[in-house]
Amino acid sequence: MRRIIRPGKGIAVTDVRDPLLSELLDLALEAAGRAGELLRDGRPADLGVAATKSSPIDVVTEMDIAAEKLITGFLLEHRPDDGILGEEGASTTGTSGVRWVIDPLDGTVNYLYGLPTWAVSIAAEANGETVVGVVEVPQRRETCRAVLGGGAYLNDKPVRCRPAAPLDQSLVSTGFNYVQSVRAHQADVAQRLIPRLRDIRRSGSAAVDLCDVAAGRLNGYYERGLSPWDLAAGDLIAREAGALTGGRPGQRASYDLTVAAGPGVFEPLQELLEEFGAWHD
Repeated sequence: MRRIIRPGKGIAVTDVRDPLLSELLDLALEAAGRAGELLRDGRPADLGVAATKSSPIDVVTEMDIAAEKLITGFLLEHRPDDGILGEEGASTTGTSGVRWVIDPLDGTVNYLYGLPTWAVSIAAEANGETVVGVVEVPQRRETCRAVLGGGAYLNDKPVRCRPAAPLDQSLVSTGFNYVQSVRAHQADVAQRLIPRLRDIRRSGSAAVDLCDVAAGRLNGYYERGLSPWDLAAGDLIAREAGALTGGRPGQRASYDLTVAAGPGVFEPLQELLEEFGAWHD
């Protein structure tokens, strides 16, 4: 397998014996790294000063689109027969059985305001199953990655989710929708959850939250309203770190609900979210 070391990153990819997975991981790491540099270095220093005006928001949209074009152009240059699904509208079917699922800038409001919690998320699916996930967090100088069956890594170190803990000793993260009525319901659910938990956090990036579950920085995470590009890479990384992921009981993670947590936390958290109607608008 090729060995990738990006300048200043120090990321050495561990052995991946499947040639296809090795190639997909290499490409995802390189594309995410390039997009992260574009977004970090191309962000105007005063972008968040007038955050209520349209012009800064337009700049963020332009950066988002530019990052997606960079990623898709790079991937299709190397694998022109692959499919693409991107947040900013990139969509091709492909004929190879491989599809890339891309969020070029997860955490756009954080990016707008100059907060560090934003990420580039790239996943590769083979015949409908996610097999590679990479989440680049430039301001943290972190790259989270996983290959199906190969464990999860933060930079060059393997990570595991936190050991089982009582729910009332668990730190859980969530996110909120931009639609006010949905946000109000989500706030009600969070208010009912807080007495049952150690505390709740809100980072503003689903991809980062899922990676933080994988790295043991959170006991769990839940959110309603995620699209495939929001969760594809992070979901695989969390699972490969030993976390359980899903949606409503018996269902996979989806727009209705995404839950990720370590063993011992996942089921009671999922049950409470079902009881409180977290999947409902």
